[in-house]
Amino acid sequence: MAQFRLEGTKVLAVQLGGGSDAVKAKNGSMVAYDGQMAFKKMSGGGEGMRGMVTRRLTGEQMTVMEVKGQGTCYFADRAGDISLVQLNGEKLHVEASNLLCTDASLRTGTTFTGLRGASQGNGLFTTSVEGTGQAALMSDGPAVLLRVTQGMPLQVDPGAYIAHQGNLKQSFQSGVNFRTLMGEGSGEAFQIRFEGDGLVYVQPSERNTVGGDV
Repeated sequence: MAQFRLEGTKVLAVQLGGGSDAVKAKNGSMVAYDGQMAFKKMSGGGEGMRGMVTRRLTGEQMTVMEVKGQGTCYFADRAGDISLVQLNGEKLHVEASNLLCTDASLRTGTTFTGLRGASQGNGLFTTSVEGTGQAALMSDGPAVLLRVTQGMPLQVDPGAYIAHQGNLKQSFQSGVNFRTLMGEGSGEAFQIRFEGDGLVYVQPSERNTVGGDV
């Protein structure tokens, strides 16, 4: 299996031992490599025709490449910060724009997210990663990992959301209320509410969303 490690906070080094070792990475994110490597562009995020059609219909864009070989390959994208996530049979939900690289053994797919996706202008689906292996997430600034527990729901700005995992229920909410209109609220027109038990990854920066500020 490929070995992931971070070089600082903005470069991912992946060591491949040959044979069946492979990773799937964001197309164009390779910045250097040593040894013998082969690169292959994969259509539809590596999910075949069904995945490609789904992403075109929903607007969820994810173009990846498969990297095989023996040596070390280095990945980075727009000087974004990188976080590693170890999966042991769990499922990770992540925005496609924040997914840098995964072990090829992990299965990727699309998951329905309802109105949250519509509020961001990214369609109604997000990317799911499942299985045993590592995934590398990107963020605009160091990612913050927040714990959600029973009875303690978490409200997240859609523009700051990166990913989540665990037994979580998410719902889309409008943040427009009397306090917001009076200038005493958070100013966020849309929020994601997470309930249950799990982890949520957020970034200290906001993407532009359709909802915007009130």
